[in-house]
Amino acid sequence: MAPWAVRISRIAPGAARLLAYDRAWLRPDLVAGLSVAAVALPVGIAYADLARVPAVVGIYSAILPLLAYAIFGSSRQLIIGPDASTCFMVASSLTAIAAPGDERYLSLLVALTLMTGVMYVLAGVARFGFIANFLSKPILVGYLNGVALVILLSQLPKLCGYTSAAAGCFGMFREFVLHIRAVHPPTLALAIAAIVVLAGLRRWAPRVPGALVVTALGIAAVEWLDLGPRGARLLGPVPAGLPTLRWPDLDPSNLTLLLRDAAGITLVSFTSGVLTAKSFAGRGRYTIDANQELIAFGASNLASGLAQGFPVTGADSRTAVNYAMGGRTQLVGVVAAITMLLFLLFLTAPLASLPIAVLGGVIAVSAMNLFDLSSLRDLAVASQRELALSLTTTIGVLTFGVLPGVLLAVALTLIWLLAVAARPSDATLGRVPGDRGYHSTTDYPEAETVPGLLLFRFDASLVFFNMERFRERVLQVIERSQTPVEWIVVDASPVSVIDYTALRVLDELRAELAARGIRLHFAHARRTLTRFFRGDWLARRTRDMETVVFPSLATAVQAFANRGQAGGGINAG
Repeated sequence: MAPWAVRISRIAPGAARLLAYDRAWLRPDLVAGLSVAAVALPVGIAYADLARVPAVVGIYSAILPLLAYAIFGSSRQLIIGPDASTCFMVASSLTAIAAPGDERYLSLLVALTLMTGVMYVLAGVARFGFIANFLSKPILVGYLNGVALVILLSQLPKLCGYTSAAAGCFGMFREFVLHIRAVHPPTLALAIAAIVVLAGLRRWAPRVPGALVVTALGIAAVEWLDLGPRGARLLGPVPAGLPTLRWPDLDPSNLTLLLRDAAGITLVSFTSGVLTAKSFAGRGRYTIDANQELIAFGASNLASGLAQGFPVTGADSRTAVNYAMGGRTQLVGVVAAITMLLFLLFLTAPLASLPIAVLGGVIAVSAMNLFDLSSLRDLAVASQRELALSLTTTIGVLTFGVLPGVLLAVALTLIWLLAVAARPSDATLGRVPGDRGYHSTTDYPEAETVPGLLLFRFDASLVFFNMERFRERVLQVIERSQTPVEWIVVDASPVSVIDYTALRVLDELRAELAARGIRLHFAHARRTLTRFFRGDWLARRTRDMETVVFPSLATAVQAFANRGQAGGGINAG
């Protein structure tokens, strides 16, 4: 590859791939691009309603981000665009500050989108791609399941034909119960028909753009059955033409709140978006760069913000369409963007007759697809504790709201990490007959031990929040030993980090054991640990004690057998 191409591929891998385009990919990419546009258009309009903004904003949010990702993205198949959970987070954020439909609401929307884009880019420059793994799968499933249920409740007025200003999950359910006798039959019939058609096409004809089909059928039903005068709510005129690229008029007093919400949107949307990208990269047998994805997602959100759109992320349903239609490169996104641009310029007039109930049906089906019941079943079998974390996150979203639910998800993640790190597994070790290694005596009851010698492994680094656990377990295994212990040798192979608190606790533990006639040694220690024993740090504190670090457990066992003779370790004193 030429030097200039290497430089381009580092900054803009998507552009580099397009410059090396193979003409054999053109036909499948064109077909996939048109198919993606057929899905993205009605979905973008529906999600605009979810974000409480005009329908045209959903189209704006679907065009420029595709072009930006085609340049900077590392995934060959990922389609960037509006997402149900992200749009609902946007609405939850902005309705607390401004009224939907107000000019200020739209200005805050653009500011939020641009802030999200800037956060993405800064995180990418700082190489924070690891944040994609910050929310564990069970907690992310719980969060998105909660969002899915809240979205479903929020669509009940559109599906049933009544108006509601209720806020909160329980308030929306209460409004539904109160209005159950005021359901508008034509609206409910349209909604049910849209949901049935969408679900049926998804199951039996997944390559057919179901959202486009129900949109066209909904418009046709309004015209043929004259549903407008019968009380069916319609979308109304959608302005044609390009958006005006402009900077938002932002009130500084809202900056802190928007920054907080932008951070939550960035974390959740990147985590779910990268999961989608990794999933399809695995099917295509290539890898993605999470740090480059941060840059690409940032560029896409900046493009959406400049086009007066809302935050975007990796769209799993549209990516699935791309993959199913054989899309090979990000030319698919370019074709889809151009197709939607032409629609925006010349074909928006029929959208005026689109029933709101059909949009509600599209959103409801998206929410049902967002709800991950299969993962809950897997968790019920694999880990009851993680299932409880997932369900707690879902209940938190339903109780406190979508954005506070992000904070709850982060808090539960931190608690889970600390709980796992503070109480790691451990084992006493023995020699398994016929095997050169040493294994847990719990897992291998036939493992042979040496009387007077205790081999112990602690499966974690030694840091301040787990050292008391380490000390307790060492003393417990000594007390439970069937023969008096003379040496305890700690297998330090899992120890990659040791902090000052851990060193002090080790110091105290060695002194405590020495007073009982027990010597504490280590084996398989990394430089992180041995440098303290080779130097003066412990020597100044342990002049009357000896610390030996053995290269392996086998040499420690041999040294114990030959105790009283010259040892085989590193003398600290």
